[in-house]
Amino acid sequence: MLQAHSYLWHYLWVAPNFLLLLLCFLSRKRGLWKQFPAFFAFALFSSLGQFALYIADVVPSVSADNFWRVDWATLLIEGPLKFVLIGEVFAHIFGSYTSVVRLGRFLIRAVGVLLVLTAAVAAAYAPKDSLIGIISGAHLLDQTIYLIESGLLLFIFLFAAYFGLKPTRPVFGIALGLAISACVHLATWAIAANGGLPASRRVVLDFVNMAAHHLCVLIWFYYLLVPAKTPSKPKDPPAGPPAPPSHKHEEDLDVWNRELEKLVQR
Repeated sequence: MLQAHSYLWHYLWVAPNFLLLLLCFLSRKRGLWKQFPAFFAFALFSSLGQFALYIADVVPSVSADNFWRVDWATLLIEGPLKFVLIGEVFAHIFGSYTSVVRLGRFLIRAVGVLLVLTAAVAAAYAPKDSLIGIISGAHLLDQTIYLIESGLLLFIFLFAAYFGLKPTRPVFGIALGLAISACVHLATWAIAANGGLPASRRVVLDFVNMAAHHLCVLIWFYYLLVPAKTPSKPKDPPAGPPAPPSHKHEEDLDVWNRELEKLVQR
């Protein structure tokens, strides 16, 4: 069953991307498209790009060279879209601090896109054979995108936790799906690079990556389309000392935001 072009292989390549298109359609009907335009642009292009790769793989007339050229094209577009999406996640979490949001979103987009383009140029111009070079370059670019993506998401989670900020349910679901996908892909690349599996069994890693993508799509379905349960009304708390003041680190964030506003207005 765990073989290329088996029924499970076809399902794991096609089904999650069909579900991703369905998620875009249902979310547009519910008005979520306007709240998360970067996510749905990423989801739409990602699903269409994967369908293009699938067709290029199963159509006999498409050469191996052309398949990997399609893969390169999807990576070069999908990579920057991911960093625009991560900037959108950052903006939703820190939305009340406009100056911090502007600076953070700019840095995430600029640094992410710059690093991806640098990796693409390095992969393209490294000395290598034609087909093997295209494949290794695509792998290098793919790993670079996932590495930067996981680092940025970890930074956002830690930064938000430090200041006591909680993302909304949809934002948490989007970030969780991205983080799982990035971590699983990096783990499988590490296993492949260190010879953790013989060459004849490397296809198992493809199944793991495709299954992780399927899981992430289901997570996005759940957090974006399934409404949160309304908590029951709590009983009146017993009399006691007054509640502690708001998170001290939030006050620090307010100061940062005001100082950035002053800097911009100069």
